[in-house]
Amino acid sequence: MTNSKPPRDFFSVRSHVGRVQGIISAIGIWAIFFGVWIVATSLGWVNELLVPSPQKVLTATHDLFVNRGFSSDVLVSVGRVFISFAMACTVAIPLGVAMGTFPSIEAIFAPFVSAWRYLPAPSFIPILLMWFGTGEAPKLALLFIGVIFFLITLVMDHTKNVRTELIETALTLGASRYVIILKVVFPAAFPDIVTAMRQMMAMAWTYLVIAEIVASTTGIGAMMMRARRFLKTDEILSGIIVIGVLGLLTDVLFRVLHRQLFPYIEVKH
Repeated sequence: MTNSKPPRDFFSVRSHVGRVQGIISAIGIWAIFFGVWIVATSLGWVNELLVPSPQKVLTATHDLFVNRGFSSDVLVSVGRVFISFAMACTVAIPLGVAMGTFPSIEAIFAPFVSAWRYLPAPSFIPILLMWFGTGEAPKLALLFIGVIFFLITLVMDHTKNVRTELIETALTLGASRYVIILKVVFPAAFPDIVTAMRQMMAMAWTYLVIAEIVASTTGIGAMMMRARRFLKTDEILSGIIVIGVLGLLTDVLFRVLHRQLFPYIEVKH
């Protein structure tokens, strides 16, 4: 009697999607999106002043990069995101690991971190401007606040998920707390911590425009606000698309980094 697997259909639960199917699906959904956009603007279903055609947005994007120095704004925005994210990781990863390892530390910081997670980062804009003025500091601070408390919580949760057997074995072998953290807990949690960083990088990109629309003359958000004054909807959509592309590239970089650092996880799955 032979054991045969049931045939897979489109809605098979947790079945592996082949590479070809994945590529076709990814291209197909974008083709549908732009197809609907083109049809809606061509047939006059939408006001073209408010929703310009993809061709017009593409032309505006080309003009921004080639004739109006938009590349410098993009580089400024990328720098703000990466600097603030690096600052958040520098604080969140050690604190999250400590909270996930030592319940006594969690008891101190968890109520504080949990409360701050529910405060909307944009609400800090007025006081950040009062504290830091209109330079780079308030923008970096807003991006920092928007990421750090969620990242701390994710790192703590992933650290708690480290198997207790690993820690007990290290204790049995006489390992010190310092060795347990650096040689057992952190390496075991690090793959999931990188995944959490990837998720929170997306959060940083979503706060970028909010950080740049207040008292800013450089960056993608500043360009979008200038375009709003002159009803340049095509340029606003260009900025949105550029942010989306940059976010997607960052996500791909994190996925590649995760695959390079932890190839055994890919093999295991």
